Amino acid sequence: MSYKTILLHLDDDPRREERLTLAFETAERFDAHLVGLYVPGLPLIPPYAMAEAGPAVVEVETRRRAAEAASAEAVFRAASSRHRAVKCEWRRGNGDPVSALCLSARYADLVIAGQPEPKGDDAVRLPPGFAGDLVLSAGRPVLFVPYAGRFPAVGKRVMVAWNAGREAARALHDALPLLKDAGQVDVVAFDPGRGGAPHGEVPGADIGLYLARHGIKVTVSQQAGTDLDVGAQILSRAADLSADLIVMGAYGHSRVREQILGGATRTLLEAMTVPVLMSH
Repeated sequence: MSYKTILLHLDDDPRREERLTLAFETAERFDAHLVGLYVPGLPLIPPYAMAEAGPAVVEVETRRRAAEAASAEAVFRAASSRHRAVKCEWRRGNGDPVSALCLSARYADLVIAGQPEPKGDDAVRLPPGFAGDLVLSAGRPVLFVPYAGRFPAVGKRVMVAWNAGREAARALHDALPLLKDAGQVDVVAFDPGRGGAPHGEVPGADIGLYLARHGIKVTVSQQAGTDLDVGAQILSRAADLSADLIVMGAYGHSRVREQILGGATRTLLEAMTVPVLMSH
């Protein structure tokens, strides 16, 4: 198993360069075809206001969105010229960003997207719940890149947050190409005695053997319950291990216009400090 098609979400985020660089480097690492998909964010002028606006206002908004798309394409093509070994293509989507991404994700092995910024004047105009809806609906692993920080090396030391659940197993399997290429993999069973999926006699031991059979150098440990919620425990342990990537299952489900996420999933999407690969 390897990543042969990688889908990169590009938007109007001025800090998209980190995500772009990571995508090209990952594509080069796995000799994968990279698809850059630009989907514009929510309009500055709400649709109901656009319907009542005059032609001049509509023209200004149309030109602004065209300029933003051209800017994103220029950044992507500049990156492709720096990574000439990477086979890539540019696409432009329309409408809801999650729907557009999920459509293209069906034909990719990995999706790379940015962690949405907290609300602010310069925040990208993404739909509410964008990250959670994407990971729960894509049907593919999503590698989220934090909105702040620099990540020159990703996947050299990986921490797998393990709870023996279906979602965790899915994420671990989806991350196998990265785990095989890592220098060190740390599997941490968080609060194994709290309940949920059964771990076996020694929590984490079976998944450690599974990874070892794949030729992966792995260390297994347990994280006992603390006053911190599981999401905070994951972030704390990742820092202790100097992990540059976290792999974990995404818990929750989506309904029409409603999103319900597990606590740890929500915490990581809101407060990640290193890239996080999630699968549902």
